[in-house]
Amino acid sequence: MIDRPGLAEFLRQRRASMQPEDVGLPRGPRRRTSGLRREEVAALCHMSTDYYSRLERQRGPRPSVEMIGGIAQGLHLTVDERDHLFRLAGHQPPPRGPLDDHISPGMLRILDRLTDTAAEVVTELGETLRQTPLGVALTGDNTVHEGPARSLGYRWFTEPATRARYLEEDHAFLSRLYVSGLRQVVTLRGPGSRSAALAQLLLETSAEFRELWDEHEVGLRPREVKRFIHPEVGPLDLNCQTLRDPVHSHYLLVYTATPGSESAGKLELLSVIGAETTA
Repeated sequence: MIDRPGLAEFLRQRRASMQPEDVGLPRGPRRRTSGLRREEVAALCHMSTDYYSRLERQRGPRPSVEMIGGIAQGLHLTVDERDHLFRLAGHQPPPRGPLDDHISPGMLRILDRLTDTAAEVVTELGETLRQTPLGVALTGDNTVHEGPARSLGYRWFTEPATRARYLEEDHAFLSRLYVSGLRQVVTLRGPGSRSAALAQLLLETSAEFRELWDEHEVGLRPREVKRFIHPEVGPLDLNCQTLRDPVHSHYLLVYTATPGSESAGKLELLSVIGAETTA
């Protein structure tokens, strides 16, 4: 059963303990609230202010698993705090480990500060969990996919349009890279894992994947420079730095260009295009 008083108190306490700069928001000149405003939390959690406010006032229907997950991520909760929130709402907490989509608060704090940088957080299966605005402008919104299509590797072999943002002469190498990476994850997680199910699905649907899978290539590493083809600004050569969260097996990918280069100018232009698109 939902613990409405406990849920409301926990949400109010967590909101009051957070500052705008903790989640990448501007403080503003006339701020009276000691912590975050309800409308700010609602925006972070991707829900209406009215819905969130009712939870703090012990009203409304019991929030769904998806809603609680969104609140946990929006409030930058730790895994223990997330599990506590689920139980207060009357739900069983999600499993922990590599299948967990909950991004750690530390990883989120870094991402929140990369407002002018193209970056994303992905799982070990290449599923994008969150992107910066410039990351969306660079590669499109990769968080909207569902099911197996959440994985970039799956889309690479099943949706031809996925390859349009990458230089054609790199396609063969990227195919090998995705297969090599997936094989290593399958070996790590075992035959009953979600990675094994994804590999089996690709074996059944893609002849190219089957051919590369049979070669048993492992240990392939990404090239130092990733080459993108953007539909509006054209080719970009970007370096990709990676930060790994070993607890959740999440990766923060940060894309940068050499200062003064043509690609740096195009990234700056993309930041303007992205801002105009979301305005």
